[in-house]
Amino acid sequence: MNDRFDSTAHYRALDAAHHLHPFSDMGALNRAGSRVIVKAEGVYLRDSEGKRIIDGMAGLWCVNVGYGRRELADAALKQMQALPYYNTFFKTTHPPVIELSALLAELAPARFNRFLYCNSGSEANDTALRAVHRYWAMQGKPEKRYVIARRNGYHGSTIAGATLGGMNYMHEQMPSKMEHVAHIDQPYWFGEGGAMDAETFGLSRARQLEAKILELGAENVAAFIGEPFQGAGGVIFPPAAYWPEIERICRKHGVLVIADEVIGGFGRVGEWFAHRHFGFEPDVITMAKGLTSGYVPMGAVALSDSIADTIVGGGEFNHGFTYSGHPVAAAVAVANLKLLRDEGIVARVRDDAGPYFQMRLREALGDHPIVGEIAGAGLVAGIQLAEDRATRKRFANGDDIGTLCRDFCFAGNLVMRASHDRMLLSPPLVVTHGEIDEIVDKARAAIDATARENRNAA
Repeated sequence: MNDRFDSTAHYRALDAAHHLHPFSDMGALNRAGSRVIVKAEGVYLRDSEGKRIIDGMAGLWCVNVGYGRRELADAALKQMQALPYYNTFFKTTHPPVIELSALLAELAPARFNRFLYCNSGSEANDTALRAVHRYWAMQGKPEKRYVIARRNGYHGSTIAGATLGGMNYMHEQMPSKMEHVAHIDQPYWFGEGGAMDAETFGLSRARQLEAKILELGAENVAAFIGEPFQGAGGVIFPPAAYWPEIERICRKHGVLVIADEVIGGFGRVGEWFAHRHFGFEPDVITMAKGLTSGYVPMGAVALSDSIADTIVGGGEFNHGFTYSGHPVAAAVAVANLKLLRDEGIVARVRDDAGPYFQMRLREALGDHPIVGEIAGAGLVAGIQLAEDRATRKRFANGDDIGTLCRDFCFAGNLVMRASHDRMLLSPPLVVTHGEIDEIVDKARAAIDATARENRNAA
């Protein structure tokens, strides 16, 4: 290590003095001290104190091919040496972004053949809005401005993305919001289903969309945006009837469907794109995270042919970023997608690792006294902590219970995220059966410790 940074204490002091972390209480974090991650390989992290940590969250849902893949580092180095940067504004392009676009067209559903590029999922969702509004303007319907989203959805941290996402704690710190956004309730059966069975509840929540469209006037509604499953909101999987009904309503009223695949894309549920698992077809797909496995920042937006053809034929589209289609990011994305394809990683999630992961979670936790439900498919899961499974009674102090469980995970060298009273897992797609066993065993130990602590506090 550099002599300046020769101890964990020194790292922490400098971090506290100069670095503001995202989504953090910096006062509390600085008092405790950040964990300094210095190395990673496969599904494991190493911190500055030499501890080995299994990453049950693939970074932030993104390190799909695992850490330390030399192929991605080599792709970045080779591209940096040949063409480290050039923009795509001045009637120019470059080989990596051309190759990436062609490869995405092969991997995406058949009617998606053109792509816009950006730096993140937040920017991808902003870009999708710009494209949708441009499309409707070119169709002679500029009054179609409203976009409907869901409460407790997450679509990024920009002003537009955070407005779309219906998370109260984000809205409370954001008095400036984007206009023409409306929300309906989330399809969270365990927490909000009441006496309804899951399928009836799913249809009921989907039909809120039709009521909102009629309230606003279909002639004023541009699109509905939703994650196929809600990621940061708690890995909430909607009932099976939900998405087909959402799509039916949108088609009936001439409303576009935007699938936010920033988390779900590139194999997470055992399909290249998660919407296929849920049985619907979007008009726009936003993506990031697994596009490069997080090795470098990149986002993208896939436009269906009808939307893309309209924009292409409509003159200048005034949108883009300095780093749109960055050559190094594009080269890494190509190498990453080829690994996912050629090594059969996505198919393995569907046929082997995913079913094993889901089975092991349910064997270990399905009858746990403080687990209400386990939701998920492939290599993503949401574990609902609850006071009573049969009545779906949640803990009154659910946020505290989730935070307690997360801290027990961290102490046990497992990264498992808390979203209120739901515990989230999303390991790298290359995770082995043995590593899945380790994740599940450590998750069980943390949940056991949480149950004991809660009993002792009662």
